[in-house]
Amino acid sequence: MTTLPAGPFLLWGMGATNRAVAAALAERGGDVIAIDDAPSAHCLEASAAMGVPLRAAPDDDESLAALMRRCGAFLPTPGLPERHRAIRAAARAGTATMSEFDLAALWDDRPVVAITGTNGKTTVTTLVAAALAPTTAAVAAGNNELPLVSAIADPAPALFVVEASSFRLGRSRSFRPCVAAWLNFAADHLDIHASVESYAEAKATIWRNLGSGQVAVVNEADPVVRARRPAAGRTVTFGTPGSDVAAVGGTLRACGEAVIDIAEMPRRFPHDLLNAAAAAACALAAGTPLEDLRAALAGFGGLPHRLELVAETAANRWYNDSKATTPSAALAAASAFDSVVLIAGGRNKGLDLSCLAAAPSVRAVVAVGESAAEVSSVFAGRAPVVRAEDMGAAVAAAGELALAGDAVLLAPGCASFDSYDSYRQRGEHFAAVVRASLGGERR
Repeated sequence: MTTLPAGPFLLWGMGATNRAVAAALAERGGDVIAIDDAPSAHCLEASAAMGVPLRAAPDDDESLAALMRRCGAFLPTPGLPERHRAIRAAARAGTATMSEFDLAALWDDRPVVAITGTNGKTTVTTLVAAALAPTTAAVAAGNNELPLVSAIADPAPALFVVEASSFRLGRSRSFRPCVAAWLNFAADHLDIHASVESYAEAKATIWRNLGSGQVAVVNEADPVVRARRPAAGRTVTFGTPGSDVAAVGGTLRACGEAVIDIAEMPRRFPHDLLNAAAAAACALAAGTPLEDLRAALAGFGGLPHRLELVAETAANRWYNDSKATTPSAALAAASAFDSVVLIAGGRNKGLDLSCLAAAPSVRAVVAVGESAAEVSSVFAGRAPVVRAEDMGAAVAAAGELALAGDAVLLAPGCASFDSYDSYRQRGEHFAAVVRASLGGERR
């Protein structure tokens, strides 16, 4: 794609990303039609301020089809479900579907390091940006507070490190990173994607346009990722002891060269080592010096709400992993410890929670939220289970269940939206309740 499509751009859903898209299009003279199924007051105000008033969605299929045929491109908000009537209408009308990544690629040719995966995207994106920062003006963008279409407005960055969600990738056509990493795959977002296979295909889009000059970073240990490794481009692997980048004998090594002693890394749970290996592969492929990569890994203490130690007593440590919104993420967190009292539950995203029982370290469980009955069923006969009405009751129950040496872990395996606005709010509430309950015995 080298030119803007003819005709208006139809933006459906005016959350943060599409507001950024609307602003970028307006700056470049694009004709924008904006629709939102349930616009908030903030969306209405922001759209009006940009001179892009929100329109009501057509009530009938014929009017919607006519609108789609009139538009040159359709840009759904990243979280618009694949089964949504507008998605189906665009497909029937043959209207080109695009993402903010496509627009950024159209307007800007600076290199991009892109990172996707069910788990670990933000951590690896943060590490790669930190490793590149001393020698390259790198900016993290994408599935965070800075959409890529906004980031490219700044002429200062020499490179963008992009956290690439399946929502954006699945609707991208011309996105072509210079380095593209797929970290892992597990079922997720089945409230948005039509199937697990559709979700996997969206992830695989990160490698769709790679050529001989690009690098694919591949998790050799993940069968879904490994099966979709691209034929074009150079491949750098991680995930197994024999991979190009791997933890071997107490040292993280890249292509046989020592990167850092693992003992020097503040974060070194098993999944932390995989994240570090992936970040090392990306950063080195993007040209960062080894000493800068080493400094980034040695200085990284983790991100909030990701196995975050929030309190400690003589008997127990309490961890907040509220970002573990999938069963696979919760399983990885629980597997990092020898003995765990697990607090799990929330709003299930259409996922099978049964894999939670695969963690042998889970000694007792507190089930909470909308999915408390599902969580209880998963662990029935495997571990003691207590159901709690809210976070306060969950923390109290976990404290009563905990034995000396147990880690008490909030790893919900579910979204937060049954009781909270975000996983961040949930994690902050958990940490506050824990610290208040421990009184003077706190970290």
